[in-house]
Amino acid sequence: MEYIDLRSDTVTQPTPEMREAMAKAPVGDDVFGDDPSVNRLQELAAARVGKEAGLFVPSGTMGNLIAILVHCGRGDEAILGARAHTVLYEGGGISYLGGVHSRQLMEQPDGSLALEEIEALIRPEDVHQPSTRMISIENTHNRCGGTFQTPEYLRSLGAFAHARGLVVHMDGARLFNAAVAQNVEARELAGPVDSVTFCLSKGLCAPVGSVLCGSRAFIDRARHIRKHLGGGMRQAGVIAAAGIVALETMVERLAADHARARNLAEGLNEIPQIQLDGMPPTNMVFFNLADSVKLTVEQVEAKMRERGILVHATGKRRFRLVTHYWIDDVAVEKTIAGFEAVLG
Repeated sequence: MEYIDLRSDTVTQPTPEMREAMAKAPVGDDVFGDDPSVNRLQELAAARVGKEAGLFVPSGTMGNLIAILVHCGRGDEAILGARAHTVLYEGGGISYLGGVHSRQLMEQPDGSLALEEIEALIRPEDVHQPSTRMISIENTHNRCGGTFQTPEYLRSLGAFAHARGLVVHMDGARLFNAAVAQNVEARELAGPVDSVTFCLSKGLCAPVGSVLCGSRAFIDRARHIRKHLGGGMRQAGVIAAAGIVALETMVERLAADHARARNLAEGLNEIPQIQLDGMPPTNMVFFNLADSVKLTVEQVEAKMRERGILVHATGKRRFRLVTHYWIDDVAVEKTIAGFEAVLG
């Protein structure tokens, strides 16, 4: 059966154009720095986000970890949102592998970190305390509903941090969703921060990889840490080629995913058994099951699967649906009808 898969935009598969590019990609040994496809991808990525250099890494998790290990030493502290991907879904790697202490504060509803609350968490220089070195911000913010950060906020955050001797890293796994949703260039969002990572393998549809971008000095150090983590890939141009196609052809069309997410949300909002969080700002639809629904989320998942629709529960009564390249208008209509049938 061919499923409608709304579990995540990580399920996207490479397009025919990407597969062709992968088959024809010129390759070399990237650890030696001589894979032309990887080099082109890194240059293209850096230009798109307004940074001096980029580094191709296997995953966004590795990109975030590398960034924090560059910015912080053992025993240093990073300020992050309590619902950030780095906190919830990256295995505590910054502490386990880097000895970096995380200090967390609850995000605002839009996923931002209130500057006055960050101020209260910055440590004084004291031998008894870790040293605050950096702030990490997520854009778009997954657990806050796919919300995005504005250029104005990010400029304020960057200026705030730099005035206090801190650096800012942006987990921009879905950075281009944030840019398209606001009709701005990604470099406007990444400009105020010191480093940024974004995924090629979500809404941009490439099969593997993320790119970490920053200054040349930052990337030089990041390359060393990537090697320490086992992230040096040899003839990686085979997969980098798909990333090039992604950046050249898949960014602008993210607006279609956002529109379909809104259409999906509007349809689900008509179902009494669904309590919608609100209209999605990007490509994620969050909702809870009403108290009147006696089915468990596992039962709902199973019944939807029987109808050829894959959905993912994120809590005891909660779901997240994610639109992407492989979700068309028909899929949206079938999903709305499926929930009506299962919950009715």
